[in-house]
Amino acid sequence: MKKFTIPSFIKDSVNNFSDNTALAFVGEKGITYTELGIKIKETVALLDILGIEKGDKVALIGENMPNWGIAFLSIVSMGAVAVPILPDFHENEVYNIIEHSESKLLFASGKQIERLKNIVAGRIQVIITDNLTVMNSSPSETSGIPERFSLEEMDKTSCEDNIATIIYTSGTTGSSKGVMLTHKNLAWMAEKCLTIQHVTIGHRFLSILPMSHTYENSIGLLLPLYSGASVYYLKKQMSPSILIEALAKVKPTHLLTVPLIIEKIFRKQVLPKFNKNRITRNLFRFPLTRKILNRLVGKKLMKTFGGELIFFGIGGSKLDGNIEKYLAEAKFPYAIGYGLTETSPLLAGSSPYKTPWQSTGKILQGVELKIDDPDPETGEGEIIARGPNLMQGYYKNPKATSEVITTEGWFRTGDLGYIDKKGNLYIRGRIKNLIIGTNGENIYPEEIESIINSIEYIEESLVVSQKDKLIAYVNINLQDIENKIIKLNEKVVKVCHDSLDEFLEEIQTFVNQRVNRYSKIQMVILQSVPFEKTPTNKIKRYLYGG
Repeated sequence: MKKFTIPSFIKDSVNNFSDNTALAFVGEKGITYTELGIKIKETVALLDILGIEKGDKVALIGENMPNWGIAFLSIVSMGAVAVPILPDFHENEVYNIIEHSESKLLFASGKQIERLKNIVAGRIQVIITDNLTVMNSSPSETSGIPERFSLEEMDKTSCEDNIATIIYTSGTTGSSKGVMLTHKNLAWMAEKCLTIQHVTIGHRFLSILPMSHTYENSIGLLLPLYSGASVYYLKKQMSPSILIEALAKVKPTHLLTVPLIIEKIFRKQVLPKFNKNRITRNLFRFPLTRKILNRLVGKKLMKTFGGELIFFGIGGSKLDGNIEKYLAEAKFPYAIGYGLTETSPLLAGSSPYKTPWQSTGKILQGVELKIDDPDPETGEGEIIARGPNLMQGYYKNPKATSEVITTEGWFRTGDLGYIDKKGNLYIRGRIKNLIIGTNGENIYPEEIESIINSIEYIEESLVVSQKDKLIAYVNINLQDIENKIIKLNEKVVKVCHDSLDEFLEEIQTFVNQRVNRYSKIQMVILQSVPFEKTPTNKIKRYLYGG
């Protein structure tokens, strides 16, 4: 019978893919699977020397790098519990997570430890980990390390139901939710993802999302290592030029992103090309010529991504419908997935070229998913799920656990959706974001925001209900507008700013012509600074009355 634990599949990968590159920085020689096994053994021995035992919590914070994966795999392989922390969390949030999780040791990058030195000094043991070598007093000769630290021995003592990691979705005092995921949750997920997309030796992943997030951790690290693929990391902070250079060098076959990334590419690079002259602008209005233009641009986009991309995964939130239509017509290998941290994360997904428009695709094999108390007319209701990928619960928070997991083992996702006759899942929005109209109608702010965001120069938007009125906050890219007219004179720029009220009125008219009568917005307000966001780039709605 197959054993779903991380040391079990890592042991098999080290044996089966020994000379293949496992982890590397872009443009540098990485480590092979054999070397990965050695480094895990060394690091586990170091953890033992420092007094870490099975069940102990070990925190981990740093930028994406090979050593992040080595540290994570070492912690969970020895039976300890990894506590990954998003590098964008505030110092106070980091402190709260370390305290709440009762972590005994912290792996941190040099950059992070400099930022956190006042928080961790004297409170917790620290291992600084950069480049490809675990720094400190790690044994240099593997021959001198006891055999009990080998992957084979650790595999024998590993247990599927043991907690492998606790992932915090928030670090604020009083609302910390540490999601407890087991070895089986993660190892099972790595295997089942292969039912959606093939991954094998020779495939290359470029990792650009935080490894401390379940999405990148499960699908961007464990999945490729399970399959013998290679994972590459940016050594410098990501920027358009750094990313383009990395894409050219790695020529990735697989890339995981969030909608924000592809939406920015579309609005800043693709759309302006269509609008730059009257001919292409007019051609883009007709379906046939639009498809031809999209196909041509799609080929250029493929070259930009290295030319060998076969899977462009998009998850985290809903993708704008107009942008998805462009990707489909461009024959770009995008795929949509849906899940939550609590479900390790995937619940449903699609493979490239088989994604129904605005759907997240089919339910993941082995997962039970249904719509709870569906509306008789629309079939919409809360999405609930259960399966081997469901968390054990929230760490030290049984009350919060009981609120989301029923006595029958169903997890309440908090998302509204429906399943069509072909078995495709569609997400309407978060229940907590749902606005109930004055006459009891369901209003989905995400759908209205999608229409607003399709307007040129709109960076982002947020629709909320205030005193029974629908209000839209919009963040406009004034710099882009100014850049187009800066060659004229300052007076024109001033006129541009003075005309903002008219632009806001035009936005309101544009939207209200495209929504049903109870989803019409009553006011559009300029959001002069970017919206405050979570580390996973979701707007903090509660700060704006939403």
